[in-house]
Amino acid sequence: MRILAADQFQLKREVEYGTPEQNEAVRQIVAAVQKEGDAALLRYTEQFDGVRLEAGSLRVPEEEIQAAYDRVDSDFLIAIREAAVNIRAFHEKQMRKSWMDLQPDGSMLGQIMRPLKRVGLYVPGGKAAYPSSVLMNVIPAQVAGVPEIVMVTPPSTGGKEGIDPYILVTAAEAGVKEMYRVGGAQAVAALAYGTSSIPPVDKICGPGNIYVALAKRLVFGAVNIDSIAGPSEIIVLADDSADPSYVAADLLSQAEHDEMASAILVTPSQKLAEAVASEVEKQLAELPREAIARRSIDDYGAILTVGSIEEGIAVVNRLAPEHLEVMTEDPMRYLGMIENAGAIFLGPYSSEPVGDYFAGPNHIIPTNGTARFSSPVNVDDFLKKSSLIYYSKEALMASGEKIITLARHEGLEGHARAVEIRLEREGGKGK
Repeated sequence: MRILAADQFQLKREVEYGTPEQNEAVRQIVAAVQKEGDAALLRYTEQFDGVRLEAGSLRVPEEEIQAAYDRVDSDFLIAIREAAVNIRAFHEKQMRKSWMDLQPDGSMLGQIMRPLKRVGLYVPGGKAAYPSSVLMNVIPAQVAGVPEIVMVTPPSTGGKEGIDPYILVTAAEAGVKEMYRVGGAQAVAALAYGTSSIPPVDKICGPGNIYVALAKRLVFGAVNIDSIAGPSEIIVLADDSADPSYVAADLLSQAEHDEMASAILVTPSQKLAEAVASEVEKQLAELPREAIARRSIDDYGAILTVGSIEEGIAVVNRLAPEHLEVMTEDPMRYLGMIENAGAIFLGPYSSEPVGDYFAGPNHIIPTNGTARFSSPVNVDDFLKKSSLIYYSKEALMASGEKIITLARHEGLEGHARAVEIRLEREGGKGK
């Protein structure tokens, strides 16, 4: 693992806008689903997934969901249920209420909080299946009060045996009752525009490959989307008190996600830097996903040396990582200085996977430096807000002339007259 001075490092990663050919393919798929509905979904499922489905078979039947329980380990069920409890408890603390503020002049202002009506969750297949991401999308939506949550996933996430049973069981445990065996850009289009089998949703959440990402970008506006997520990232900020084996293991926990994942150690200790570099090599050799992790470490990993922890925090704030671990002698001392990080893990026992699976905070976190201005998925993502305005006669009489002045300053005479006519009728000045 390369060791560099922090001022010599710049994380350069290609932003996934897709090739012209990929964008055109997605445009054609989305247009076909809009026009043909289920027929296009069945055709693309056979073409891209190698699975031929009959008309009317897109929805996963209840008996298939229940049969999946026989294919999962009891230990998994115990763990996923407790994780769900933790995730729900954390997100319940985020819930906000509607409010109204009555003024002495009889006017009232407020904000009404309402849940989205229908949300679509995309669960990918590919290199790995992530049941934990089902919980991280579904539970905050449920806490927000979303009444309809639907899941789509490719028909062969579990290989030749069909949909991964762990995905089905996790979705069922989370309370999802509407699931469809369709993936790719065609699934995104179905969620956005609807077909005879799949009613449209108000928001689409969940990760996917480049075609899914491009489809989400294309349909945004017709529906809302969560984000266009990039590869995983971790920075470990550590001093001499850190255990090199812990640091190396946590760096590799993210490197094994994807060849483009970024794993970085920032430290003022040359001794720790060299020990972690050695430990990464040792642990890499024993990692089942060694090829993926090694490519990530070689291309996007680094150990950055700094003059002090305070200097290291400046590097962290510049890079704005998805995950930040602070492994210093007194991690709480530095918390107030950290401005840009999606999730912050304090101390040697708060390993990143604790947050990924079990602690409760959401593991869907901004990437590519967007932690500078965005947040992890939370309950607010599934709420919409309506402003409430009630003006009494007295309030309008008192403020009407000022409103007219502002409207005419902007050249909007109709706006001005809408208030002016009320002032004239009700005994105000008007003009």
